[in-house]
Amino acid sequence: MATVATTSSSVGGPRPDVLSGTPRAHAVDRWIYVAMAAWFIAIVLVAFIPDSLGRIAAIQANQRPPFPLIAHVHAVLMGSFLLLLLAQTVLVATGRCQFHRRLGLTAMVLVPALVIAGLILAPTTYHGVWNGAHFGPPAAQAALTPVLPALENILLLQIRIGILFSLFLTLALRARGENAGLHKRMMFLGTAVALPAAIDRMWWLPTTLPHNAVATDLYVVAAVLPMFAWDVVRNRSVHRAYWVWGSVYLVASVVVNMLWDTPGWHATAQRIYGV
Repeated sequence: MATVATTSSSVGGPRPDVLSGTPRAHAVDRWIYVAMAAWFIAIVLVAFIPDSLGRIAAIQANQRPPFPLIAHVHAVLMGSFLLLLLAQTVLVATGRCQFHRRLGLTAMVLVPALVIAGLILAPTTYHGVWNGAHFGPPAAQAALTPVLPALENILLLQIRIGILFSLFLTLALRARGENAGLHKRMMFLGTAVALPAAIDRMWWLPTTLPHNAVATDLYVVAAVLPMFAWDVVRNRSVHRAYWVWGSVYLVASVVVNMLWDTPGWHATAQRIYGV
């Protein structure tokens, strides 16, 4: 995330957007990314707080195994990353770009740590449920056995998140200091691909699950719409970051939904998990 692009290349020169002289537009430019970071955090909190409380109750009732340590590690890393995103946008909005650049180095540690934690968490969760479904008390077996096919489908989303989060955040960090426009947008677009982990916990949302993940994909697109809409209104064009993100995300979504809940995928997921 960096300061907004300059609105003119020279005094009296052409302006690339139509709202450059509007104080309100400059204020939105400064704070739209702060609002987006807060929006992402709100999505995560609304999803995970009630879900976590429900899971804790199930653990206490011996209906599911306790949270593995890696789940706590992943939660701390993701929370830290989202707070970093918020802090970075506030620093830019308040003109403290030097601190922004220094603090941004933290993302180069958090991003790979998040990916590694996710790679450990997915099989750890699956094996915990698998063991409970096969060797747990009767009540646990009855509750957990239907969860296994769902976790196998969710692995598709987890693989997509791991690949696309890594790809888009790498593009964002590589553009750091060279292409502020691409950097700031791709930081949010890359983060958005991880939102299904929260969205799918909002049981009260209309959904196409468990039949497919189309609704989840559409909710991810909806999550980035405020930023996209402001960009289009502000500049009367679509930044290339959205073209790159949209093209890759569309292809990945098609692949996920083609494989979703097919016998071949369930067999593949079980081989991946080693069961």
